[in-house]
Amino acid sequence: MEATKQWLSNYFPCYTLNVSGGVVNPTERLPVAQTVFLSLQHVLAMFGSTVVGPLLMGFNPNTALFFSGIGTILFFICTGGRVPSYVGSSFAFIGVVNSATGFKYVPGGPGNPNVPLASGGILVAGAIYFAVASIVMLAGHHWIDYIMPPVVTGAVVVAIGLNLAGAALAQASASGFDAWMSFTTVIAVALITMYAPGPLRRLPILLGGITGYLVHLILGYCGVGPGIDFTAVKNSKWFGMPPTHAPVFEGSAISLIAPVAVVLIVENTGHVKAVGAMTGHSLDKYMGRAFLGDAIATMVSAACGSTGVTTYAENIGVMSITKIFSTQTFLFAAVVAIILGVIPGFGAIIQTIPSGVFGGLSIILFGLIAVTGARIWVTSNVDFSRPRNLITAGVSVVLGCGMVNGLVVSFGVVKIDGIGCSTLSAIILYQILREDWGDIFRSLVGKSKEGKGANPVMMVADSPKGDSDLPISTSRRDSSDAEEMELERLSSIDIKRTQ
Repeated sequence: MEATKQWLSNYFPCYTLNVSGGVVNPTERLPVAQTVFLSLQHVLAMFGSTVVGPLLMGFNPNTALFFSGIGTILFFICTGGRVPSYVGSSFAFIGVVNSATGFKYVPGGPGNPNVPLASGGILVAGAIYFAVASIVMLAGHHWIDYIMPPVVTGAVVVAIGLNLAGAALAQASASGFDAWMSFTTVIAVALITMYAPGPLRRLPILLGGITGYLVHLILGYCGVGPGIDFTAVKNSKWFGMPPTHAPVFEGSAISLIAPVAVVLIVENTGHVKAVGAMTGHSLDKYMGRAFLGDAIATMVSAACGSTGVTTYAENIGVMSITKIFSTQTFLFAAVVAIILGVIPGFGAIIQTIPSGVFGGLSIILFGLIAVTGARIWVTSNVDFSRPRNLITAGVSVVLGCGMVNGLVVSFGVVKIDGIGCSTLSAIILYQILREDWGDIFRSLVGKSKEGKGANPVMMVADSPKGDSDLPISTSRRDSSDAEEMELERLSSIDIKRTQ
């Protein structure tokens, strides 16, 4: 028992009180009153996306809120309270879930009748994610950076945002009135982002959505546009557990949804590195545990008929403004989300959001996702003068943008949609188009000959110098060949330095 207590005291942080008013590190805490206030701010920051995402897929928003809270607690446990983050509904699943289930969102309409089918695919994605997390915990995280460098991750994120753009425009243009309401919502979000006082600038999606909703409600009462139907709100209970569904596993749905695990890895990697950069202390050593927490949260959520989850950039944005990184605040935020999840009337109100308002919010959210991918390229100084980067990003983005409205690549029961094709093409092309294949081949040949007991003098060197290091009598090259090999050697070294 004593050993267990000692292990727990070392695994979880022993929070120290910080009243200096400066930066609050992950293992520090604020006074209780300030912690509660900050946790509510984190709930507000994640709220818009955590609710919008499930609605677009036809999932119950209360269920999504409830399991985002559960998932955040699981993430906290897996990371030992060392990585400050909130996990909420992932937008990466929207396109694939709608393709797999044939669902199209209609404000106030019925939910997705094929939620169990989608949950089965999401659960498999979580299991793949779990397997990758286990490998990272055993072998380290550096191979993730090798397979998915910034040009790949940026291309995938851009493709996700643009793949969903058509759905946003369809909602925004359902009618002429909806188009105007969409415009109003977009302007409201933009003005709040730029001119709202203090911390309100961190809540543009929530406040912009409320503004659009109130304008629509007022115009509806004035007879200028259609009113909002509150029948479902009147008939709903105010307390009760959110609905759950057992997952159903079907081959084609799994093949569409499961590849999103790669996107979750990309998102989580970027978020862990971003928080580490903001705190001034690298969190890369917790990468495997962060993957594990996100994977388990996704599997638990899917097993109960809810969406896949991911670490949230919105909450990272709050931390960047407040400079408060205490992981304790996310436990408080998780409890608030769980409480909101057991209030059905709250979910009924959310489902009354009109199409125009929803479309405006979607335009903003999906646009921000696409631009975030481009920001990855800029901040990572991706060199697009190199054909390898140019072709990788170009092909990936075009596939993500063009493969919409149910267009998939099929191999029997296996189906891959635009986001899946975009992700796989980026990963494969980047490796195929390596400039140093010659060096790799020479290295492999050299090791093969060494294994057979060949004379080391006759081997191809493992270093970038290649054949030019061989004696003239052995290589039998003339002077022009020697010059050509020297140029090749210098070129190879320069390529390696620019990678």
